[in-house]
Amino acid sequence: MGWARMGSGIGGTALACAVLMTVLATGCTAAGAADSRTGEPSVSAPQSKPPGGTDTDAKAETDAAYRKWGLEPMAAPPAPPAAKPPAQGAADGRVPVISEIPTKEKIVFLTFDDGAEKDPEFVTMMRDLKVPFTMFLTESVIREDYDHFKKLQQLGNGVHNHTLTHPNLRTLGASAQKHEICGQQEKLKNRYGTAPRLFRPPYGNWNETTRAAAESCGIEAIALWRESMQITNMQYQRGDKKLHPGDIILAHFRGPSDLKGATMTEMTANLLRHIREQGFTVARLEDYL
Repeated sequence: MGWARMGSGIGGTALACAVLMTVLATGCTAAGAADSRTGEPSVSAPQSKPPGGTDTDAKAETDAAYRKWGLEPMAAPPAPPAAKPPAQGAADGRVPVISEIPTKEKIVFLTFDDGAEKDPEFVTMMRDLKVPFTMFLTESVIREDYDHFKKLQQLGNGVHNHTLTHPNLRTLGASAQKHEICGQQEKLKNRYGTAPRLFRPPYGNWNETTRAAAESCGIEAIALWRESMQITNMQYQRGDKKLHPGDIILAHFRGPSDLKGATMTEMTANLLRHIREQGFTVARLEDYL
């Protein structure tokens, strides 16, 4: 499914200080600070230069982080577009339903759903690797540990809506669907500071009632996916069984009980290997959607 509607001296010193203050005020964004376009946390590229460091230092740091997790480094993603791609086919003004982003860059987007597994090693892994991803969270499984996902958000990763209780929305009427979506909007806004712009229906099941409910709750896009990560392999929707530029990939917050003994970090490492082996790197979904 594609877009469904997608010197020198005192004077010299003063001048230098003025220039420095201008740069600091306008040209820098600290990791985790708000993106001026979205109000969401920004995220550093995987090979961002450390303060006072060189490009060589940054590469050495990135290489070491990947080796720690048994991985080969991925390329840094390209700079995000100055303007987000327009929602194609949006002439009717409806909320778009998308499973990929229109781009020619060899980038894909990682998303993690639900929130049942709260593995502190995953937080460490993502802090080390600085790989951007988007979270679609369900209230019924995150409420026992909201802080776990706050730590991931503070790394620069977006928090978005996956309903209150993870029902099959197709089985619910308009009022119940609106409760599930709008209710989670309010919960996430209160816990994480910003109302989500994106929504993912549980199981990928939605209908036009879902679309109307999402729109009424302030959702800007319904995000589905093109590939889903299992334990060691990915499931593909296309017959060629390959990643394509702009694909959204689904994974879950799952642990050994659901992954046949594998950990979430092992599953994620396998996912990153698949992406790199196909010549892709990971970009931030919110920079494009």
